[in-house]
Amino acid sequence: MVVLFLAVKKILIKLLRHQSKRRGEDKRHSINTIDQLGNALLVVLLLTLWANELQSLALSIAAFMVAIVFATRELIQCFIGFVYYMTTRPFRVGNWVQLGNQVGEVVELDWAKTTLLEVDPESYTYTGKHVYVPNNQLMNQVVKNLNFLRRYRLHNFQITNEPLANPYVLLEPFQATVTEHCAHFRVVAERYKSLIERNLDAGFISIDPEIEIVTNHLAKIIIKIGLFCPSDEAFTLEQKIRADWSTLWFKEVQRQQKENGIAGPILQG
Repeated sequence: MVVLFLAVKKILIKLLRHQSKRRGEDKRHSINTIDQLGNALLVVLLLTLWANELQSLALSIAAFMVAIVFATRELIQCFIGFVYYMTTRPFRVGNWVQLGNQVGEVVELDWAKTTLLEVDPESYTYTGKHVYVPNNQLMNQVVKNLNFLRRYRLHNFQITNEPLANPYVLLEPFQATVTEHCAHFRVVAERYKSLIERNLDAGFISIDPEIEIVTNHLAKIIIKIGLFCPSDEAFTLEQKIRADWSTLWFKEVQRQQKENGIAGPILQG
């Protein structure tokens, strides 16, 4: 059928050319129109003849593409995550970041993954482990830039005591002791505080140690301490401050119990 159609088209074109030469008329427009119409009709004819085969081919191609996308969806998501990073720049190589539950220093970044040198979120010290985070996590997880914590950090901890003495009589000497522990880095801390707050355009850091006395639902005394201190000294400072409070506390407990001549708990306002 296709051969017959092509033969008919060729015969018509030859007849028009012969007629054009014999009459001296310009039939090029008609010849071109017939040629283009013939090609269009040929395409329609082929599509009609091969409709089932083309449909099967299209379904096969679609199924193949779906399978490819399904098999490589993680890689595609990682690449999209890399594009997201390139457009937003939430961190750089060398920054400390938190990606989901992982905390570390960014040491390498490519289109598929982000490599972290793991940092212990409690002590802010290196663990020596490398963590490989797929880039799709950049869109699925909260990304926190912790770079300002590399040198200085806001360190908060608390001490719990039984209500055996009045803690407020110890507040002033304890505040003086804690301030003395922090005196050697105060000047540097002030400069670093200014740098952080200028970059973040917000003032939220106190150089002076913050101490608060509260009680919990069990009526126990809670001493809350907040420090802005060097990250590598946070744990050491915490241990020193805990030791100082314990010394002051037990001396006060013994003094108050001796004054009252009893060994049981003394509840004072």
